[in-house]
Amino acid sequence: MLLMTTLFFLFGAVTNFNDVLMPYLKDVCQLTDLQSSAVQSAFFGAYFLMSLPAGWVLKKLGYQRGIVVGLLVMAGGALLFIPAADSRAFALFLTALATLGAGITLLQVAANPYVSILGPARGAAARVSVVGVANNFGGSLSPLVGALVLFGGSVALKARLAALPLSERLAEESQLVKGPYIGLAVFLMVLAAVFFFLVKLPDIEGIPSEAVRGAEWNEDGQLKVTHRTSALQFPHLVLGIAAIFVYVGVEVGLGSFLIRYGEAQGITQLSSFTQSLVRGLNVATNYVGVLFGQQPAPIDTAAGFTKAVGAVLVSSYWFGSLVGRVVGIPLLLKFHNRVLLVAVCAAGTALVGASILSTGETALWLIVLCGLMNSIMWPVIFPLAITGLGPFTKQGSSYLIMAIVGGALIPPLMGWLATHGGGLRVAFVVPALCYLYLLFYALSGYRVR
Repeated sequence: MLLMTTLFFLFGAVTNFNDVLMPYLKDVCQLTDLQSSAVQSAFFGAYFLMSLPAGWVLKKLGYQRGIVVGLLVMAGGALLFIPAADSRAFALFLTALATLGAGITLLQVAANPYVSILGPARGAAARVSVVGVANNFGGSLSPLVGALVLFGGSVALKARLAALPLSERLAEESQLVKGPYIGLAVFLMVLAAVFFFLVKLPDIEGIPSEAVRGAEWNEDGQLKVTHRTSALQFPHLVLGIAAIFVYVGVEVGLGSFLIRYGEAQGITQLSSFTQSLVRGLNVATNYVGVLFGQQPAPIDTAAGFTKAVGAVLVSSYWFGSLVGRVVGIPLLLKFHNRVLLVAVCAAGTALVGASILSTGETALWLIVLCGLMNSIMWPVIFPLAITGLGPFTKQGSSYLIMAIVGGALIPPLMGWLATHGGGLRVAFVVPALCYLYLLFYALSGYRVR
């Protein structure tokens, strides 16, 4: 569980760094909203392309060697950011992101069912929440580090860049992304060595038989599914795949467009609450800046909403998910998981709807609160979807991880609507519809038939 928790911290940090990388590359590579959304498409598209091959790799190599391969693939993707930054070629940035996504896909296919099965079935959602706390903690830190490295920097650096012509400034700014990804590559290679040389993971198979009450089990503790030949013959899994698709899509879409959504509000004066939050995080980033040998420039709150302020809200969005996971662990052990899922899905629908009808900071903070609602969705949906699959558990897990491609498709749909369909307010109708489907799954789609 400690090793799995480390992996999930890594998933969150790498994935959520893209929320800051997207507006950064929009500026450095001079892109439109729709073009910049390709950052998420390249990263999450790898989940769709690699999920089934990842299942095959795990079948051949087992969990432990598969994890080592996944970590090394991620390290290769991180190192590709060096030539991408030197050439300022958006296609090469996308290749690096796709390679990172491919490595994470292999790790996700291994780690999620592993955590679900590593203990009693009734505690599966709570265990997934535990590693999810680490995921959200990494995801909350990485936008702050990204804002510091990509949008903050030292006072002297910002002054020097501002004095350069546009082409030279963009060339200089493109180099800022190297440091975080070189550090990531080194960490990944060290972690791969730990998994290969220092530990031995137990190999486990199948969901415990207590997962489905009243089901018919054979002597080996596997569900009798002799009349089925594929995991896709389980209707609750198919509906669960769609639920994972829209859940990841809405979570990534809201985080990805939060900065742009804030810019579209035309906020010229921040509330005292937001200013206090930014000032508090300025103090925190001063300590983080020491790690990079910089004295960070303070975020200017007098200028109203800026990308740096937006990065603080993105971090708050993911921090809300972290808080929800921490609070959700005892709640998932005490109350029926599905009832909690119904509540957060209904609340998510209401929050996005209210944000569309609001303006200014109110609209932004309503979206930030959605992070809290998203917190327990994965820990509940994933175990519900693989319940009762028996020998098809690995196959079902591969399909569920493949559904993470929702993070590649829903943000571009939002970007297209924002560019061609009436602005970001119209685009945010898509997340509202996603929450409605999740509410349906929580009410009916989860049932094992």
